[in-house]
Amino acid sequence: MRQFVIEQSAADLTSHAGLGLIGRALHHHTDLADAASAVSDVRPDAIQHRDILASYIALVCLGKSDFEAVTAFRADEFFYEALGLRDVPSEATLRQRLDEHAQAFRSAVDQASEDFLRRVGAPITPLANGLVPLDCDVSPFDNGRTHKEGVSRTYKGCDGYAPMLAYLGQEGWCVEVELREGRQHCQKDTPALLARVLERTRRLLPTYQGVLLRLDSGNDALENIAAVFAHNEQHPQAAQVHHLIKWNPRQERPEDWLAYAESQESDAHWSTPRPGKRVALFSVVEDRVDGEYEDTLRRVMRVTERTIDQDGQALLVPEITLEGWWTSLWQAEASIISWYAEHGTSEQFHSEFKTDLDLERFPSGKFATNALVLTCAQLAYNLLRWIGQEGLLGAKAPPRHRAKRRRLRTVMQELIDLAARLVRTGRRLKLVFGAQCPAVTIYRALYLQLAVT
Repeated sequence: MRQFVIEQSAADLTSHAGLGLIGRALHHHTDLADAASAVSDVRPDAIQHRDILASYIALVCLGKSDFEAVTAFRADEFFYEALGLRDVPSEATLRQRLDEHAQAFRSAVDQASEDFLRRVGAPITPLANGLVPLDCDVSPFDNGRTHKEGVSRTYKGCDGYAPMLAYLGQEGWCVEVELREGRQHCQKDTPALLARVLERTRRLLPTYQGVLLRLDSGNDALENIAAVFAHNEQHPQAAQVHHLIKWNPRQERPEDWLAYAESQESDAHWSTPRPGKRVALFSVVEDRVDGEYEDTLRRVMRVTERTIDQDGQALLVPEITLEGWWTSLWQAEASIISWYAEHGTSEQFHSEFKTDLDLERFPSGKFATNALVLTCAQLAYNLLRWIGQEGLLGAKAPPRHRAKRRRLRTVMQELIDLAARLVRTGRRLKLVFGAQCPAVTIYRALYLQLAVT
């Protein structure tokens, strides 16, 4: 094996050429620069608000959520040019500016995320039933052994935050993030969040497109269903929003429901997947009252009785499992249950925030600043998701297994962490890739596509 001679070139090289796509998307398909500049006046010699936000969003797209990561890019000419920056802030300036204008910046970034999805015409794929899934879910972010504002015990048993996130379509576009204290119950403030999410969903979808809202059993509350009904009443010309919410049995006895399923009144459909296990599917219609709300609702039920476990061991006492789902749909019970099962995909999206974007532990000690950080991550998530959907699923994409979407880490490895050389010729800038770089064709196509406004 021959030894290398280690030298440093005077050429301007970069290992993150994909930021050219990020800067292009922010400049052509959002109004983030104008919205940030409108937050407050800044001295002419100070770093502009738009440079602050663009710098941090780019860091998150590289999987670097800590403020000190910006220091490595202060002398990086490509970082300036790719994002259209006049200045790159220091760690202290970045932290102080985000602290000072956390709420106003959050509104600007949140709107930029919606604008981007709408302007690029992000593909939003429905389920087999023709309805676009809208998944809202809480996910604990572990920030244990810290004294950050709002950190408290979560339902998972760790100290941290418990934000609620909303994802649209089978691609998993993130349309809402709301940072919450770890101890906050998942139902608190959820109706207001649903009202915002449904309005945004309606702006992103054509009026003829129906939506299926899916929630976990922690959000089994009639006021959530009332929020859906209120939205449908406010938009009578649009396709209906349906709900599919996991039922919380609370004090219900599984034995009573097994007896009901065995009665002729239930009209249950029984199946035996294996010896010692039988499953009953049926529906009930109930008048549900919760405070000032009252509605007649359908609940799909599944009762499972096991007399032999999966290892073939006979049980002394039968094991009875009770499950249910509130829904406004009237298809067969098996179809309803299968559509809810896909709600679990949102856990994959949560993990991409935590691991791929390095956002498990938030960088600030202030709650409002961390809420802004999460919103910046939402925009970065959607930018990377779009790049992956458009660039890594086509015929020219690098060979990989077939999939509906690519994980953000894959997008970052294939199209963001690219080596290139920045060359100045006359008044033009060239980004020169290596002769063996397989992503040049995809990069060029995406760059030109983002230039269309």
